[in-house]
Amino acid sequence: MQKTKEERRAILLDESRSPVRNIIWLAWPIFLENVLSTLVSYADTAMVGALGAYATASVSISNSVVFLFNGTILALGVGVTALISQSIGAQDYDLTKKLARHAVLILLYLGLPIALLLGLGSRLIPLWMGAGPDIIDYAARYNTIVAFGRPFAIASMLIFSAMRGCGDTKTPLRINIGVNIANVVGNFFLINPTRTVEILGMNIKIIGAGWGVAGAAAATAFSWFLGGGAALLILFRKKSLPMCISIKDSFRMDFKVMGRILKISIPAMVERVCMSLAGVVIARSIASLGTVAIAANSVYVTAEGIAFMPGFAFASASTTLVGQSIGAKKMDLASRYMRSCVITAVIVMAVAGAGLFFFGKYIVRVFTPDPDVIALATVCLQIAALLQPAQTGAMVFAGGLRGAGDTLWPMIITASCMWVFRAGIGAILCIGVFGLGLPAAVWCMVADSYVRFFLFFLRTKTGKWKTVSLKKQELSEAKSEG
Repeated sequence: MQKTKEERRAILLDESRSPVRNIIWLAWPIFLENVLSTLVSYADTAMVGALGAYATASVSISNSVVFLFNGTILALGVGVTALISQSIGAQDYDLTKKLARHAVLILLYLGLPIALLLGLGSRLIPLWMGAGPDIIDYAARYNTIVAFGRPFAIASMLIFSAMRGCGDTKTPLRINIGVNIANVVGNFFLINPTRTVEILGMNIKIIGAGWGVAGAAAATAFSWFLGGGAALLILFRKKSLPMCISIKDSFRMDFKVMGRILKISIPAMVERVCMSLAGVVIARSIASLGTVAIAANSVYVTAEGIAFMPGFAFASASTTLVGQSIGAKKMDLASRYMRSCVITAVIVMAVAGAGLFFFGKYIVRVFTPDPDVIALATVCLQIAALLQPAQTGAMVFAGGLRGAGDTLWPMIITASCMWVFRAGIGAILCIGVFGLGLPAAVWCMVADSYVRFFLFFLRTKTGKWKTVSLKKQELSEAKSEG
């Protein structure tokens, strides 16, 4: 007999059940969702890359600054996920709905201004990032067009974070399947001009807009609109979801609830800002190496993404499982989930890293025909293959700590390692001072990942992260004014 939503949520807190089964049950939709998103990113890179290295560089030159702003939204999503998972564990569904309403308020008061700011800076951002005259116009046009879809992308970030805190990982997957299909189809018809292709000996005319880089932007913006719109519709219409709300509800801000969100989110926000600023430093250093290096960096990062996706899946599962266990006051179960998530993730990523190392040169060729870009990206991808187990293990440790409400130590460990190894030694010294090129910077990423993994291991061994969790009476107090 098919289990009800309540029965499936209860399974996550069943201490007699194998933790690995629950981890896989939560993680596989997230993994598949991220794989599909990455495959679309592959398709984007390949379709745009076919236009030339200038097009790849135009699309990617502003990414670091965009990630800086997106990091603010994702950090607030961390607070929403942690609190919703704990409220589900405590069976406090009124608070769950209140937290969902505050996710909408975050979208209105912060998400929309960020989207507007990025749109207004569509030309200034690539200029500041060091874009050359050969790509600046294309980059500005791309940024302007995607700005129209960005509010919906931000909406989906927040709502998907809340859904995963409820233990619902399949709804974001279903939405993203539609988003990815729309993006690929849009790219196919909007990037290239009308042309005739030979299929099975027949000449078939394919209609196309021929917009080039602008076509890729339009496809992305439209797919974001579909995804964000679907997420909002489900939030207000899917009654079986514990966080389902109504347009008739009161959306008056409860400062106690928002304070709880910020208490968890601010360290995560500082962490992401530090990482994004470090990413800007790294990207500007890479930009100084020329268009080939910019394109090679974009290609190898995109290629690495398919192996990176299990890390996000296991980290998200760790956040939900640890958070719900903490909310239910099952501290031993929280420890079991943390340990099992890390071990499973490290094993999976060791295999994935081996695949990247041995087949990297074939993967890179999918994304660009430029031989110089292929050669450089292949070397970088093979180096990056070595960091996969440690990088993923660190992500999962951090995900579990955030589920418990412990966001301070992930901030300290991640930000400090990022700046010391990746930005300081890798970008500033290796590229800027010694001129060692892109591969040297990737080696510094390897060092960063293993040091970070070891520091997270030490933090979890102390057991102090369990004492950071919100107490049930504090959760009740947070909803008392609603």
